[in-house]
Order: sequence, then structure tokens, then C-alpha cells
Amino acid sequence: MKMLSGKTVLVTGASRGIGRATALLAAENHAHVIINYNKGEDQAAELVDLLCKKGFHSSMIKADVSSEDDVKGMFKYIKENYSKLDVLVNNAGVMKNSLLALSNTELFNHTIDVNLKGMFLCTRHAANIMRKQKSGRVINLSSTAGLNGDVGQTVYSASKAAVVGFTKSAAKELGMYGITVNAVAPGLIETDLIKHIKADVRDKMLSNIALGRIGIPEDVAKVILFLSSDLGNYVSGEVIVVDGCRIM
Repeated sequence: MKMLSGKTVLVTGASRGIGRATALLAAENHAHVIINYNKGEDQAAELVDLLCKKGFHSSMIKADVSSEDDVKGMFKYIKENYSKLDVLVNNAGVMKNSLLALSNTELFNHTIDVNLKGMFLCTRHAANIMRKQKSGRVINLSSTAGLNGDVGQTVYSASKAAVVGFTKSAAKELGMYGITVNAVAPGLIETDLIKHIKADVRDKMLSNIALGRIGIPEDVAKVILFLSSDLGNYVSGEVIVVDGCRIM
């Protein structure tokens, strides 16, 4: 028996990185995975094709999570085609490092729109479906930067810290409907978001990780799978850090 057999799972920003790994692992555990993307259409199509070849069920839908109209359209599609939603993984996000003095309003607005507003819009629509089911899982992607802060990440850290507050409040509000809400806070993970980090900075960050390696997307996906499954039935309002024990 696979951990997500018969479940319908929506993963936002699923065309690459942690989102892709999460979608793949969910499908391998017999969920029907809805792959949301905004700009990565080719990568999303490649993932759907891969899953289909493996005999798994998946579909893809384009939507900018920061757009209320796009999100409405995405959830209308889900209602019309699947009539239920068991798991929402709010993974879509952006990160552009900038010192506070050099951060402009455009950077701030874009980061908040995707990382916070997008999560809010998707969770609100998902909760409307899950309340009627009297069950559901919402997993939000935060970051260790949202818990501890980091130089050059003031705006990004603020957006991810807000994810934590949102998660804890939503968990208390939606628990009466059988809906759990949790957050996962990855540390240094091998994705496109860290490709721009200079080698010397990367080495310094690596030296502060007790397990001695940079994480991979699958490390995070496994925790999301746990929270999505029946194994996580009584876990809600929590923030699970996945960072290999970064020594501050």
C-alpha cells in the first residue's frame, strides 16, 4: 500500500527543484499529482511525460500563484476535473538576494506577491474544498532564512517568516475541519535558487552544516510526503527544519 494511494495532490511551482522532487515522490506513492507551473512549461511537460511513462497519473496547469484570477482558474479546473483536493503543497517561490540598502520596492513587492500572497490565495481556495471534505493537508515552504535571517536576504527572510505565522494561525483555524497545516523550512538545498552563490560563500556555508553536505530536493520531498500521508495525521501547526543541522 503506497502512502498517498487515491489522493489528489497539487504542487505549485512543480516544474523544477523541490517542487519537482515532491511531485515525483507523491506520484510514486500513487497520488494523482497536479503539476502547477508558471514559466517552466517545457520542464512541466517533461515531468508529466516521465510520470506517464512510469505508469503514474498526473496533469499540469499553468497559473501564476500571485494572480488571483489565475489561482481562481486553477482551482476551478481542479473542482471540475477531480472534485476533491487532498493535499496542497505551496512550493512556488522566488529568491533574489539583495542588501537592504540596495533593495527596491519592485523587488519587495514581487517577493511578497509570490512567496506570501501566492500561498494565501492557494490556501484559501484549497481550504474551501477541504472544509467540505472534512479533511486535507496543507504544506507551506518556508526557509531557515525565515527563522534565523541572513545577510542579503532581508526581503526574502521577511516573506518566509510570514509563512510561519500564516501556517500556525491557519492550523488553529482549520483544525476543526480535519485539515492540518504545516511548514517545511529547508536550509541549503541544491536547486536553481543557490546556483548564483559564489564558491567561497558556498564553502563557508557548507562548513557550518553538521552532516557535511548540501541537501538535495529529495531530502525535503520526503518530509513533505510524511506530512501529506496518514503518518502525519496528528501533526499540525509545526515548522520542520530540513537543513542537515546547520550550526549557527
